[in-house]
Amino acid sequence: MAREKVAITEPQQGQGNTVELKRTITLLNGVTIIIGTIIGSGIFVTPRGVLEGSGSVGLALVIWTACGVLSLIGALCYAELGTTITQSGGDYAYILETFGPFPAFLQLWVNLIIIRPTAQAIVALTFATYILQPAFPTCETPDSAIRLLAAVCISVLTMINILKVQWATRIQDVFTVAKLLALALLMVTGLVLIAMGRVENFENAFEGTTKDVKAASLAFYSGLFAYAGWNFLNFVTEEMIDPFKNLPRAIYISIPIVTIVYVFANVAYFTLITPEEMLASNAVAVLFGERIYGVMAWIMPVFVGLSCFGGVNGLLFTSGRLFFVGARHGHLPEFLSMIHTKRYTPTPAMLFTGGMSLVMLSSSDIFALINYMSFVQWLSVGASIAGLLYWRYKKPDLERPIKFPLIIPISFLIACIFLLIVPLFAAPKDTGIGVLIVCSGIPVYLLGVAWKNKPESFQRALVRWTLIGQKALDVVSQERKAE
Repeated sequence: MAREKVAITEPQQGQGNTVELKRTITLLNGVTIIIGTIIGSGIFVTPRGVLEGSGSVGLALVIWTACGVLSLIGALCYAELGTTITQSGGDYAYILETFGPFPAFLQLWVNLIIIRPTAQAIVALTFATYILQPAFPTCETPDSAIRLLAAVCISVLTMINILKVQWATRIQDVFTVAKLLALALLMVTGLVLIAMGRVENFENAFEGTTKDVKAASLAFYSGLFAYAGWNFLNFVTEEMIDPFKNLPRAIYISIPIVTIVYVFANVAYFTLITPEEMLASNAVAVLFGERIYGVMAWIMPVFVGLSCFGGVNGLLFTSGRLFFVGARHGHLPEFLSMIHTKRYTPTPAMLFTGGMSLVMLSSSDIFALINYMSFVQWLSVGASIAGLLYWRYKKPDLERPIKFPLIIPISFLIACIFLLIVPLFAAPKDTGIGVLIVCSGIPVYLLGVAWKNKPESFQRALVRWTLIGQKALDVVSQERKAE
C-alpha cells in the first residue's frame, strides 16, 4: 500500500518573487528562537516557586531536571507534529486539523486577547525594570518610566520584525548568546565557589522535603512554567529552511542546553544564597551579583534586561505568525493574513500583536491576567498531543519524516492530563476564570466566523477598509503555488 503524504502545507524551497513568507530561518535561528523564548527573566528573577513547593534544595534540583526532561519529551512530540503538519501556527494549526475550526478558534481567541499580548507586555516591563534599576540605586524606579521604556522596547522590536525577517532573527541570535554568556558567568562562579568549599546548602540537601503531594505538584507546575516556549518554533515552520531536518535538530540542541543551564544556575545560586533568602527575594540573580561581583554587580540587572529584550523579540516574532495563520483560515480579518510586497513580512499581523501588547501596558492587573491562562495553555498542548495520537490511529500510513515510539506521546499526554487536574484543585478560581475567558470567544465565533451571510453594507465597508489598509502598508494576500 502506498504511503499517504500530508497535503496540508508541503515545504517549498524556491524563493523567487512570489509574495509569501520566505524560508530564511536557519538551524541556528531555530535554536535561538527556542532558547531565547524559554529563557526570559524567570531563572534570573524568581526561581523560588520550585523551592517553595519542594521544601528542600535537593528536591528542587530534581524537579528542575525532571521538568527539562518532560519538556524534551513534549518537544519530541512536536517535532513529529511539525514535520507531519508542516504549517505554521503551532497548537492552533494542529487543533484545526484534528478537531476542526471551532476549538481552534477558541485557542486562537485566548492567545489573541490575553496570552500573547500579556506575556509580551510582562517581559517588556521586566526588561525596563532591570535596565533602569542601575539609574535609580537608592530609590524605587518610577512606574511611568518603566512603562514608557517597555513601550519603546515593544515598538522598536515590532518595527524591526516588520522591516526584515533576518534582522529579527539576528537580534534573536545575538541576545540569546548574551543571555547564555550571562548564565555561563553565573554557573562558572558557582562552580568556583563549590571548589572553594561553599557547599553548606547542599549538605543534607533533602532535609525539609515536602510530604504534601499538592505542594510538590505546584512546584513541578512552576518549573514547567519556566520552560514555557519549547514549542514556539512550530509557530514558524513554514519559514524554516529544510524543516524536516532543522526543526527536530533545533529541538535536540536547545532543550538539553536550557535544562543544563537551569539546573546549574540554581546550583550556583545555592552556593551564596540560603533557601530562606531565596524564598524572600524577588531578584535572586541580582542578590547573587551583589554578594560576589562587588562594583560590577550592575552587570546582573543589565543581563536580565538583555535576556528579556530577546524574549520579547521571540514572542513578537512567533505571535505575528500565529495571528497571520489564523487570519489565513478566516478566523481573523483577512487584512491580518497579508504580506508586504517587498519585505515579505506579515506586516499587519505584526502591527496588531505589537499594538495589543502596548494596550496591555496600560492595565494595572496585567500580572493577574496571565495566572488565568496556565490551564488553557496546557489544554492546548494536550489537545495537540491527542491529535498526534488520533492521526497515528486514523492514518497509520501518513508519511511522517519523524516518528517516535508510541510510548513517548502517550506518556506526555498522561503528564498533560495531570497538569490539567492539578489547577482544578490548587487554583480552582483562576482555572474557572480562564475557562470563562475561553468561553467568551463563543459569541465572537458565531458572529464573526460561523455567520456567513453578513449584511452587504458591512461586507462593503470591510472591503473598503481592507483596501485602505493595503494601500497604506503596501501588503497583499499570500500567493498560493499551484499544486
